[in-house]
Amino acid sequence: MYKAFYSLYKDLFTKEIKPEDYFAFKSWNEATARLLTNTRGIGMLVGEPGSGKTFALRNLASSLNPALYKVVYLPLSTGTVMDFYRGLARSLSEEPGFRKIDLFEQIQQGVLKLFQDKRITPVFILDEMHLASPKFLLDLSLLFNFSMDSLNPFVLILAGLLFLMNHLNLNQTQSLAHKSS
Repeated sequence: MYKAFYSLYKDLFTKEIKPEDYFAFKSWNEATARLLTNTRGIGMLVGEPGSGKTFALRNLASSLNPALYKVVYLPLSTGTVMDFYRGLARSLSEEPGFRKIDLFEQIQQGVLKLFQDKRITPVFILDEMHLASPKFLLDLSLLFNFSMDSLNPFVLILAGLLFLMNHLNLNQTQSLAHKSS
């Protein structure tokens, strides 16, 4: 109906919109620039529902050279910590172990193998993280601690609604809040 009224040749409000067709308003340009800085470590992308967070992440993922980056997208923030660990292990081409400590080691070794042996930076995009439990967020801080917190062989992007920042300010998850930018 609005396409005919405004003489549009295609639907502008679909999930299939291409990055080149997106209107680059100020906050979009800022988010894109920050996501494309090539800084390893932990970052955060928060915004209102429908503001384009996932689209910005999809744009980032498609812009990265697959010879240099391995993108892993996980919107599994409401599962258990073990579900998350298993998903990460599988994404790193590891057959998931049964015990948490085994999964932890598999994931860390998988990240280091990619980064040091293959010179590929793993990019973990965790979407809908405002739904994650404090226990889940605490485990992220532990899992992504390499070489006594002196090495970042990965990119971890936490994305979600604005109140994700409130979750990170809880006592048990403050260390993750201080690691993310």
